[in-house]
Amino acid sequence: MRIPDDPPPDGPPLARSFAACLAAIVEVDVAEVPVPDDGGDPWTPWRGWLATRGLGLVPVVEPATFSWPGPWIALLPGDGEPVAAVAFGAPPGIVWRPLGGEAPFEDVVGGHLVVAHDVALRTPPPRADPGTGRVELIAVAAEKEAPMRAVERAVAIAGRGLEGDRYVDGAGTFSNARARGHDLTLIAAETLDALVLPSGERIAYADARRNVVTRGIDLDALIGRRFRIGDVECVGQRRCEPCAHLERLTAPGSLRALVHRGGLRADIVTGGTIAVGAPVIAA
Repeated sequence: MRIPDDPPPDGPPLARSFAACLAAIVEVDVAEVPVPDDGGDPWTPWRGWLATRGLGLVPVVEPATFSWPGPWIALLPGDGEPVAAVAFGAPPGIVWRPLGGEAPFEDVVGGHLVVAHDVALRTPPPRADPGTGRVELIAVAAEKEAPMRAVERAVAIAGRGLEGDRYVDGAGTFSNARARGHDLTLIAAETLDALVLPSGERIAYADARRNVVTRGIDLDALIGRRFRIGDVECVGQRRCEPCAHLERLTAPGSLRALVHRGGLRADIVTGGTIAVGAPVIAA
């Protein structure tokens, strides 16, 4: 997702804000997105424009309870008509309001999701070389929402997580015995080092609420790959995208700041001990 500098300058508030949200999600210049201003149906021009990219626009039936680990367009109350904003995460929060405003996500009155017409035809990005890295920090929390505690080493249990962490006992906020990617979470130190919130604050390594902070390795390149942290074998499952829950436990602005940079969710294949300084290497 790429946030434009400004929304379209002309047109009704809904058309301007919705077009800006489409530009952010599709990652194009705002000027490329149609801004219907003739008072007619705006959805047909937008759907036609998206169709040239193999994409469609699907209404969200129950936006107030919709959770999606990616961007979608929420409609919030405006001055006389709804305005669009980009929502993100599961649970969701608002990451960008093209026309500003203060309406909280809880006031959402509608929503739309941009999706591929045929996901089987989507071309996945080429696999990058992840390189090699090392462990900068290890953190666990015994209970959900409890502060993360830094440790020098931790025992990794295959199929469960790190000893001393809430997920090893299935007691995490997102624990689900049938789900993948809940054993271990990782984030790059480089991401946290470069991140500055709107308040000027930074997020301390442990406060990012990931189990392992790495340095030197491309975590996105480990998705779908096996890798080792010391003698512990893991498999990367998917990005560990931020959500409104994480923002509530850290600081305002962390949701938007960590979009697509929230790290990696992984499962532990072979247990062992993870220690600060251990190498992180793709298998």
